[in-house]
Amino acid sequence: MRHIKASKEVLVRGIWLAIGWAALGLGIIGVVLPVLPTTPFVILAAFAFGKGSERLQQRLHDHATFGPIIAEWNATGAIAPKYKTIAITMMSAALGLSIIMAMPFKVIVIQAICMAGAATFILTRPNGAG
Repeated sequence: MRHIKASKEVLVRGIWLAIGWAALGLGIIGVVLPVLPTTPFVILAAFAFGKGSERLQQRLHDHATFGPIIAEWNATGAIAPKYKTIAITMMSAALGLSIIMAMPFKVIVIQAICMAGAATFILTRPNGAG
C-alpha cells in the first residue's frame, strides 16, 4: 500500500513539473512573441514548480528577470507599469502587423478579442514597482 502511495506522489510531482516547464516555456516564448503574455505563465510556472520541485521554484524566484516579477505578484498581485507598457505595445504591434499582412478578417477578430482580454487583465492589475 505504501508503494502505491509513493508512486502516486511521484506521478503528481511529475505532472506539476510538466506544467511548470510548459508554463515557463510559454513564458519565455512570450518574451519575443506578443500574442503570449509572459507574466501569467511565469507565475504559473513558479506555482507549479512549488508543487513539484522546491529547488526549481527557488531557481525561478532567484532569476534576475523573472524573480522580481514573481515577488511583486506574490506580494501585491501587481504588474509593474513598465511591463504593462511592453505587453500592450507588443500586442498592439502584433495586431497591426496582422492587419498590414492582410490576414483573414476572422483571424484578426479572434486575435483582437484574445488580446483585448489579456490587455484588460494586465491593465486592471495594480501597478507594481519597476
